[in-house]
Amino acid sequence: MLTVSINRPEKKNAADDATWAGLEEAFRSAAVDRGVRVVVVTGEGGEFCAGADLSDLEAEAAHPLWRMRAIHSVALALHRVPQPTIAKVEGVAVGAGCNLAFGCDLVVASETARFSEIFSRRGLSLDFGGSWLLSRRIGLHRAKELAYFGDILSAAEAASLGLVNKVVPPAELDGFVAGWAARLAAGPPLALSLTKSLLDEAAGLSFAEALDREAEVQAINISSEDGKEAMAAFLARREADFKGR
Repeated sequence: MLTVSINRPEKKNAADDATWAGLEEAFRSAAVDRGVRVVVVTGEGGEFCAGADLSDLEAEAAHPLWRMRAIHSVALALHRVPQPTIAKVEGVAVGAGCNLAFGCDLVVASETARFSEIFSRRGLSLDFGGSWLLSRRIGLHRAKELAYFGDILSAAEAASLGLVNKVVPPAELDGFVAGWAARLAAGPPLALSLTKSLLDEAAGLSFAEALDREAEVQAINISSEDGKEAMAAFLARREADFKGR
């Protein structure tokens, strides 16, 4: 398991340019590291991420478009991580920080976590992939409601909308995420990565095209060393030892 943690607690982990660059490097490195089976994204000091540091934005001399492209390269790097990703959310996850969480495959939140697509309240539109993520997760009308009003959602409210997988007491957050991460890390890396691709691609495919992709992927799994190990373990009634090959 690789943990990627934002460490600016004095700013509620609002991300400056150096933070974005560090996140992008971490995600790109994880994507090609066969030793990493799960990526957990979180923040230090009891907060997840308060979005982009707007004071840093005001100090930026370059045109805002260049800065937005740099920030969005982080979102794309996260999206391209082939391993399962888990957002471990305490405290605030707002603006780009909200979409950093929702951009992960799974979201586990403390009961005290708070989420907001706060952009409209700052005179801004959605970014960090929010326009793509929200409608796919909760439908267009709900997405517009969150984006237009920028309301603060409790962890329970976010879970009721389908944006959060699990809500746990604060004292149980670390242990719960560690447990999920361990289960994923013990699973078949190749099959999980291919499953992630299937699900991420499916919205843009016809049913027939999705079936074709499933056939291709399943053939890869069956012929892999992990596929053979899974069958041998099943016949021997033991736990499989997956290697990602």
